[in-house]
Amino acid sequence: MSDTKNKGNQALEMLDLAREKGISTAHLRTESMRRCPIGIKGACCKNCFMGPCNLFKNEQGVCGATVDTVAARNFARMIAAGCAAHVDHAREVVNVFIGAAKGELKNYKIKDGKKLHMLAQVYGIKTEGRDKNEIAVELGEQVLAEFGEQNGAPKMIRRAPKKRQQLWQDKDLTPRGVDREIVEMVHRTTVGTDQDPMSLLLHGTRTAIANGWGGSMIATELQDIMLGTPSPVKAKANLGVLEEEQINIVVHGHDPLLAEMIVEAVQDKELQAQAKAKGAKGINIAGICCTANEVLLRHGVPMVGSFTQQELAVLTGAVEVMAVDIQCLMQSLTTVAQCFHTKIITTSPKAKITGATHMEMDEENALEQAKEIVKVAIDNFPNRKKVNIPKGAVDLIVGFSHETIEYMLGGSFRSSYRPLNDNIINGRILGVAGVVGCNLPHLEGKGVTSDLVKELIANDVLVVQTGCATYACANENLLIPEAALKYAGPGLAEVCEAVGIPPVLHSGSCVDNSRILIACAAMVAEGGLGDDLSDLPVVGCAPEWMSEKAIAIGQYFVASGVPVVFGSESPVSNSACVSDLLGKGFEDITGGKWVFEPDPHKMAQVIIEYIKIKRKALGIEQKKERVLYDMEMRRQMGC
Repeated sequence: MSDTKNKGNQALEMLDLAREKGISTAHLRTESMRRCPIGIKGACCKNCFMGPCNLFKNEQGVCGATVDTVAARNFARMIAAGCAAHVDHAREVVNVFIGAAKGELKNYKIKDGKKLHMLAQVYGIKTEGRDKNEIAVELGEQVLAEFGEQNGAPKMIRRAPKKRQQLWQDKDLTPRGVDREIVEMVHRTTVGTDQDPMSLLLHGTRTAIANGWGGSMIATELQDIMLGTPSPVKAKANLGVLEEEQINIVVHGHDPLLAEMIVEAVQDKELQAQAKAKGAKGINIAGICCTANEVLLRHGVPMVGSFTQQELAVLTGAVEVMAVDIQCLMQSLTTVAQCFHTKIITTSPKAKITGATHMEMDEENALEQAKEIVKVAIDNFPNRKKVNIPKGAVDLIVGFSHETIEYMLGGSFRSSYRPLNDNIINGRILGVAGVVGCNLPHLEGKGVTSDLVKELIANDVLVVQTGCATYACANENLLIPEAALKYAGPGLAEVCEAVGIPPVLHSGSCVDNSRILIACAAMVAEGGLGDDLSDLPVVGCAPEWMSEKAIAIGQYFVASGVPVVFGSESPVSNSACVSDLLGKGFEDITGGKWVFEPDPHKMAQVIIEYIKIKRKALGIEQKKERVLYDMEMRRQMGC
């Protein structure tokens, strides 16, 4: 690979190798595949078999549906599918949580008692004089029953500011159980049911709220209680974290439950001895996608790459086993693996891949199963052929949960968002942007996400990240404290240096966007920046979104009063009506809105302008100069 034309960019190096070997990858397929010009604009309806109907040029489908109805249906179905993915993840977590609390699952424990007691308060569960496991059982059973609640609202929405809760109630947006809302959303979008664009989008909003302030938040919080709440840890990232002389196991997907056990299993002395007997110097575990983010935050397990790097990891020839769970798994993994010795192991009954080895997760014997997966990797090590691991790995600091940020700002006994609010009010920090989401193969190497983030922090915007977007910024060395001095504006750099944080804070996987909601609610509660989420100088952004989950996340931020700016094309661009409803329409209803802008520099300017508009509304548009008071000035103030 020394003569590769893309030397220096690890992903592009591996793509040169794929071309040389004639191996198909997502990046190469996207070069040859023409994206559907009808579907990309939301103008295709295939919800019945009278069509599919092309509304790109036709005014109505066979059933009479207009392009506005079809675009709204398609968008609403994306919300429902994205919410379903997060909620089904949450359901698995709750079931394991209950089993752990009851002592039925020996490998999982209740670790974070403080967070357990906090959530028990939200659910009105008595804690005094009770064992943590007893509290956890009651909490888990309440949460599980809540998913199918037919009338009452999820209790997690009590964590939103009071004014936001009242707005949802007044606008008839307060959701019921998330399963109930998802089912109704799919029903409404079937042929001949709900045909009013705003009606469809409003129910999509209820569904999204039930996920953001319910399903996703439940998954995050219960995972923290059971697996440990993340705190800052130093780690490494990119393809260079794979080890040539060690057995490499890559975990990939979105559910951390089995990956957590694999992390523990590779420490087993007997397995380590077996690895050395096969000629390896040890066992290396690394991650891809959001399972990577989970074990990265809690254990510092290195991150091989994002969604778009999963095939490239196999191309190195150094991966003995890739153990996958759910979501964002490319079917082509097994095809690419046939060219190498890598074994693809599926572990979920919901996500099987033709050609993969299936070792279904058994929660009752999770550690034993994890050890079996490690043994498969050990036995596969001698089957290696030529290895092509790109050199070098980047450093990053991760683990900025809501609790960590609160602690770092205020300390153990006065943890608070006050310093953050104060520095926004005085202008050192212009505002906050959540830059989250996926990566796109056709944008590989173009720096869309990292260029956006560099421009934001240069303008004193603090960036919080989740999901695969993190990887792009890690590769540009933006997730280390030194980045503040190199890239950040003077105000943000000063704050980062004082606190000891990077200008880009990694908070978790895509389901963990709920951490950002909690942090925003804490900023409102702290005071000085308005009394609702819609008052905050905060914007959400997904520069390279591709999954329906991203649309679901975007909608629950819009529902919460936060404007979101998404890259790439708008999926409803063929409907001026629906485009207007997602923009000005929702701005009038919730205070949030959708904007689609593919250019990262224009995207940055849109975000900065929104933040400035919020600052002006709060009366803090002017940066306040720092004044050092002498004794005479203090006397005049009565000090």
